[in-house]
Order: sequence, then structure tokens, then C-alpha cells
Amino acid sequence: MSLTKLVLPLAILFFLIAACQSGSKLELISDNQIKNQLKLLAANFNETKALTRDTGKEVVSVRSLNSDGSLKVVPSKDWCSGFYAGSLWLASDLTGDASLQQLAREFTLPLEKEKFNGATHDMGFKMMCSFGQGYRITKDSVYRDILIQSAKTLTTRFNEKIGAIRSWDHNQDKWQFPVIIDNMMNLELLFWASKQTGDQLYYNIAVRHAETTLANHYRADNSSFHVVDYDTITGDVIKKNTHQGFSDASAWSRGQAWGLYGYSMCYRETGIVSFLYQAEKIADFILNHPNLPADKIPFWDFDAPATPTRPRDVSAAAITASALYELAQFVPQKKEFYIRSADQILKSLGSDYSSKPGENKGFLLGHSTGSFPHDSEIDVPINYADYYYLEALIRKTNSAKLNQINK
Repeated sequence: MSLTKLVLPLAILFFLIAACQSGSKLELISDNQIKNQLKLLAANFNETKALTRDTGKEVVSVRSLNSDGSLKVVPSKDWCSGFYAGSLWLASDLTGDASLQQLAREFTLPLEKEKFNGATHDMGFKMMCSFGQGYRITKDSVYRDILIQSAKTLTTRFNEKIGAIRSWDHNQDKWQFPVIIDNMMNLELLFWASKQTGDQLYYNIAVRHAETTLANHYRADNSSFHVVDYDTITGDVIKKNTHQGFSDASAWSRGQAWGLYGYSMCYRETGIVSFLYQAEKIADFILNHPNLPADKIPFWDFDAPATPTRPRDVSAAAITASALYELAQFVPQKKEFYIRSADQILKSLGSDYSSKPGENKGFLLGHSTGSFPHDSEIDVPINYADYYYLEALIRKTNSAKLNQINK
């Protein structure tokens, strides 16, 4: 996620796009629908939460829909617990609706205890999307302190010998020290903490992790393995495989999007050219892949068998679009291509993959795939798809404004 400084109402977004795209019109979800859907989602969450009060289970956020169409809600420890709060913060910017900001506060604060949760690598997903967006908008010092503690906790998972942050603690019979490509997304919290505190440790850990991932996760064609397992004694790679992709050798679509986003962000934070080159290579892999559909919404894995029921992954598309808008600002010679590709993704999402008013319990987008091999969250709305779609809208606004200034 990016702590973007520029905030404009969605109405200005439409004007800028019209001005900068030579009459080309994007099919975007309207500001009114964004507001109405996200408020509906909050109402449905409160109704579902009321049903769990007697069970003693903690639930703090929405995540997806269950197979029966009911709302899937999660506790603060869930890796997805921060995305809905983040969507509310982003939507408050896009629409100018103050009531969304109040909702954002209500869904952010229950995550505070996660700042001490050293059993997860997902601090960036949980805390930067919620408290990070909140701090960007409000400059609340309480949010800042929570984020710094979250970064401190995340550093405890770093292994100096390996040069990476441990991803999972589960399946210890299968992996010694697993590192997943998704973990690139959690580095922004460390970069942010380094700038806030002046402590170089956070920066150094983030850079080491990105370098280790670059050395070991990527194949010759610039696709990424999902999981790389390391020997905790020697630091050597033991094996490379998948957990959510079609096969160990396949290119899991969301994993490719995580890498694109992660290396674009790492270049922004460090200026290290090898990170920029890798982001470009990943973008080229995704956008030029023969199995990428014409509407640029990928199937759940680029190498999944071509069956009539093969699902798409809207979340991978939304992440990719957001990353491309940022990457475009760093690569002048490919800027138009990256922006045009991101625009096409947003157009497809808005026209063919968005929820009708009142649909999907209030989620903005449908048709994401969580984990196909585990028969989990297939062809359903997922909160991180909504989050990165909204972030892509903000980044689209920013790039359009920059183009106007530079003319």
C-alpha cells in the first residue's frame, strides 16, 4: 500500500481522465456507489457480529462471502483484517464523505493489539492499510505510535543468516523457514518506520529481504515462485514450491502482482535500480503473457488448465493496476504503456466485475480467487480487491494531475 499524499474527489478524477485520455472514457464505479456499498457492508457486518456475541468469538472486519452467500467476518489476527478499514479511509478521500472517515476509525481501532503479534509477517497488510492510511489522513500521533510498535514487532521475524523475514509459522513439518512472495508487501511498514524514527535498522532489514527475494524467488522468465524455503543453519535455499498456485513451476497470478507492487514500492523508497528493473520485468511478464485475457483480468494462475470453469482473480488485477500507476512514474519510456494497461484494467473492473447496487453484501468488486487449491474463496468478493481498486483510483488521479502539470 502507498501512503499517497494527494487526495482529490472522484468528480475531479473523471475530469482529469477526460482531459488526459483524448476522450477515452473509463468505466469506473461512481462515488455514490462506493459510499453506498461500503456503508451497506458496515451494516451487514454489524448484523453478523451481533449473531456472534454469544459465541465468544472476536470479529472485527469483513473479509469475503461464504459459500452460502453469508458474510465472512474475521478476527484481528486474520491477515485480511485491515483491508476494509483501509478501504473506508481511501473512500473517504475519494468521495469527501466524512461519515466514511468515522467508520474507518471504528474499524481501525480494534486492530491495535496486533502491534504486538509477532506470530505473523502480515503487519503491513493489517496495520499500514488501516492505521497507516489513518495516519496519512489525520496525522493522529496515536496511530503513529501503533505503527512504529508494529514495525518493531515485524523485525523480530528477520533472520540475519538468511537475510529475510520469516513468513509462516505453520506447516513446520513441511518448511524450515518459508518466505512467500506476498511478504514483499509488508516491507513498506519498515521503510515508513525508518523515516519516522531515523532508525536505519528498519530500512536495512527491508532492503535485505527484497534483495534475498530477488535472488531466489524469480525464474529466468521473471515469473515468481510462491514459497522459498531456507535452511536456518546455513541460510541456503532448500526448495521452491507453491501453496496457492497451480503447481510449483506455475505463475500464481496474485503472486506476480505482489511482486510487481513490492518492487515498484521498494524502488520508490530506496532508489535502488535493480528493484526498478525487476518491477519492469515483472510488468512485462504479466502484460505480455499469452494467457492474459484481452480484458487484462487474469485467471487465478497464468498456467492453470484452460477449462470452461477456470476462475479469474480480480484481486490480482486490482493490485496490478495500482502498481502500474506507480511504476509508470519511474519509467518515462514505458509510462504511456503502463498507464494505458492500468486504465484498461480499471475499465474492465468497473464495467464487468463490479457489484450492482446492493449486491454482494456491499463489496465493490466480485470474482476474486483466494486459494483455488484449497477450495477457498473462489469467484467471490474479497476485501483486498476492493482496497487496491480504490488505491488504484487515487493513483490514477495523481498520475493524471502530474500529466497536466508537465504539459
